[in-house]
Amino acid sequence: MTENNTTPVEDKNASTGACVLSVVVTVLNEQDNILPVCQELATVLSSLPACEIVFVDDGSQDGTVEKLRQARATIAGLGQLRILRHDRRCGKSAALRTGIRNARGRWIATIDGDGQDDPAEIPLLLDLGLAEEQRHRAPLVVGTRLKRQDTVWRRIATRFANGLRQKLLHDGCPDTGAPMKVFLRQDFLNLPQFEGLHRFLPALLKTYGVPLVCKPVGHRSRLHGESKYTNLGRAVVGVRDLLGVMWLRNRTRLPKTVQEC
Repeated sequence: MTENNTTPVEDKNASTGACVLSVVVTVLNEQDNILPVCQELATVLSSLPACEIVFVDDGSQDGTVEKLRQARATIAGLGQLRILRHDRRCGKSAALRTGIRNARGRWIATIDGDGQDDPAEIPLLLDLGLAEEQRHRAPLVVGTRLKRQDTVWRRIATRFANGLRQKLLHDGCPDTGAPMKVFLRQDFLNLPQFEGLHRFLPALLKTYGVPLVCKPVGHRSRLHGESKYTNLGRAVVGVRDLLGVMWLRNRTRLPKTVQEC
């Protein structure tokens, strides 16, 4: 499938029809993790309303796409697995946007493709979102990782980053960068888009009036491979992005109501 900036795939795959939920998984050089992750996803389909699974490959240089095609051909229930591919690495936020723009579901669930997230948590997060929507408004539901299965230095870096974000943004989320989230597709598309957006969804969606629901979830060690990011790299980019998000929130002006006269 090929797309360009002038004719986005979303024009042909708008969020319509019977699909309730789109599970969007972004991957980069995860060939060894694809099959087990897809197998786990297939096992939770019966616990979900009508849904689709969308993988976005962010310009992998290994056999990730071939493994995704293999999963689609061999794993029961994944015959309609959708595979979108960037022609070059654009970053996780860009990959998420590609998947969500092209999603057919009203609700979006996101997980990482390295096996650290348990897809069995998705039905529970979606139920929380649907229940909150009945009471008030559709929220952002974040699966907060209370017991991180990462290296000591990465846990320290994450704890510091989360503390700094909470102090400056007051987003009310103890794990704002958690990959497992459930939210409305349109809420995400309403946000200004930039690389790093995925780490600030609680703060940005709060600015747009979207309530936050947090639920502790399990977290596992990576199945295979290594993280694509270093602690130093995350820190440098994170501080720059944090300042940018503070500016965005300060400059956002939204009406409480709009009336047609």
